[in-house]
This record gives sequence, structure tokens and C-alpha cells, in this order.
Amino acid sequence: MRTALICDYLEEQWHSMDLCAEMLFAHWRTDSRFQLDQVRPPFQPRLTWFPKLGKVAFNSDRLLNRFWDYPNYVKQIAYQFDAFHVCDHTYAQLVHELPANRTGVYCHDIDAFRSLIEPEQEPRPRWYRAMSQRILDGLQKAAIVFYSTETVRQQIEHYQLVDCDRLIHAPYGISPEFSIESNEVLPEAIQSPFILHVGSCIPRKRIDVLLDVFAELSQAHPELQLVKVSGEWTDEQNQQLDRLNIRAKVIHLWNLPTSMIAALYRRAEVVLLTSEAEGFGLPLIESLACGAIAVVSDLPVFREVAKDAAIYCPVGNISAWVKAIVTVLNNPNQAPAQSRRLEIASQYSWQKHAEIIRQAYLRLG
Repeated sequence: MRTALICDYLEEQWHSMDLCAEMLFAHWRTDSRFQLDQVRPPFQPRLTWFPKLGKVAFNSDRLLNRFWDYPNYVKQIAYQFDAFHVCDHTYAQLVHELPANRTGVYCHDIDAFRSLIEPEQEPRPRWYRAMSQRILDGLQKAAIVFYSTETVRQQIEHYQLVDCDRLIHAPYGISPEFSIESNEVLPEAIQSPFILHVGSCIPRKRIDVLLDVFAELSQAHPELQLVKVSGEWTDEQNQQLDRLNIRAKVIHLWNLPTSMIAALYRRAEVVLLTSEAEGFGLPLIESLACGAIAVVSDLPVFREVAKDAAIYCPVGNISAWVKAIVTVLNNPNQAPAQSRRLEIASQYSWQKHAEIIRQAYLRLG
């Protein structure tokens, strides 16, 4: 069986999606009967040749590549494979150009469909809703839809996005770099105790909460730094950094190797995840695997993933977050035991993830 691993464009820099594709490829059985080939056409720049257009140019090129170039590419190679795995549900429009009865899609969350299922909460222009509908129609045609957590499954079922009999649970794993042992040296800019956030700056990550919490903490702990890995500050976040007068205490890092992120988890006083919604939360299990203390939003998905190995705070409740963090800063023994954190993390395996997906395509055949 020859399977196509249909990946995101690297130019889009969706690191979590790239990681899922890389880990599936790396842990697929090295058996010639079960060949897995990465598929990713070259990204075609058009408007990005005009720098003055800025983000508008890149976003326009993204749409053209996703909805014109990539579909045409997979249409031409469809005859070469026995099965097709679309790594990212926001590329499910490609299913329209593939044999749907031999194609699966990994649905990481339902955010891409909010404008369709909750139009009052997320109003979008007509062209955006049409794009989202095209993606959803592709997802609904797929023979298999994988998901990471029961929380995501419940959302899919609630909104009747996909027939339940096509859903398969395939939790994520943890890369071997994420462990309690390391010899990595931290960047020179990090000279003091720090709290850590890993992830993008998109709205559901609630970076506004992260910054407000850190501003409160730094009053009582002036030596504390905030290390932020990945993402680009929005205009509002930049204004908040200046308004709170904390920019000098914030270290923003990008494009770090996995080993360095693991080292940061190990050395952080606390790892924060302030999100108001998630499909899984890879930084949560990665930080637990490194023995870190994780203080996270009280979301059903986080409780499902981390159980009693994390500390939970109400979304957006600044005082509750500050109180919880100060407690463990003053006495780390107030956090769940490190043995429990490591035990929970050990339950997640990219090898198991790959095996579940491989077996699903074998059954399709």
C-alpha cells in the first residue's frame, strides 16, 4: 500500500501542523508494503513579489495556492497512490480532487468552520464563508476523519459536521527531545527566572490574559521574565506591552529547534497556556514530559489531556491566575507531583498515533 501524506505549505509556518506531518512520516512503519510519501507542491508566489502589499499579498497567494495550485497538483498525482492522508483539515478542499473513498483527513479542531456553525459569534464576509464551506464539504466527503481528543469529537457530533461512524481517535504524541534530561544552554538573553508561553498569538490563545497576568506577577516578582516562543505580536498586543510597561521583561523567540524548546520547558518556573479554546494543546503534554509545572485554562480538552497533572484557572480571570502562579512560585511542592506529570505525558506516543492511522487505511483497502 502506497499512501500520500498531504502536507501544509511550509511557507504558511503552521508549526504544529508541520510537526504532526513530520512525526507521522517519521513513525510510519519502515515496511515496503506500507510506503508513505510526503506530498507538498512548490508554493507559487505571485503578489508577494510586491512587498508594498504586505500581508494582503501573502494571504492572497495562500488562497491561490490552497484553492488552485494544490488541487490541480493532487489531481495529477492521484493515480499514483492507494490512499491519501490530509494532515490538516483546513486543506480538506483537496478531497474534492481525490478518490474520497480512499482519503482521510485529520480534524484538529473546528475553528475553521465557526463562521458556518456560529455565524453570530464569528461573522465573516461571504467569500470567507464560501471558502470555509468548500473545506467543510471536502471534510464531509472523506472516508475517514481522525481527531485528537473526545472534546473535538463531541464538537463534531454536536454540530453534525461528520458522520460518527467515520471518526477515529488518534491522539498526538511527544517527541523524544521532550524529557527531563538535557544539556542545552539557554539563550544569553535569559538571565533570570522566567515563565514560559509556547504558541501563536491568534485570538483564541488569549495573549491579552498572558500579558496582564505577567504584569501583575512582575510587581511582586520584579526579577521575573516572560519568555514567549513563536507567534507575532498583533497591534493590540504591542499596545498592551507598552501600556503595561513590561516590554523590557519580555523575551520573544522564534524558529527554535525542538531541543531548545524542551530546554525552556525544563528551566521555566511555570508554563502558561491561557487559551480560551484548543483542540488538544501540544505544549501542555510537551511541558509535562519535561517535568514542568503547567498552569492552564480550565478547558474540558486540557482536563482530558492532562487530568490532574496540571493546575487549572478560569479563562480570563486574572486574579485567579496570579494567585495560582504565586502559590507555586513560592512553593513548587504545591503543584502536582513531578512523577504524576511524567506519568501522564508517558501515555502519549507518536508511534501509537502513526499505527492507528496506518491501520485505518489498511482497513479501507
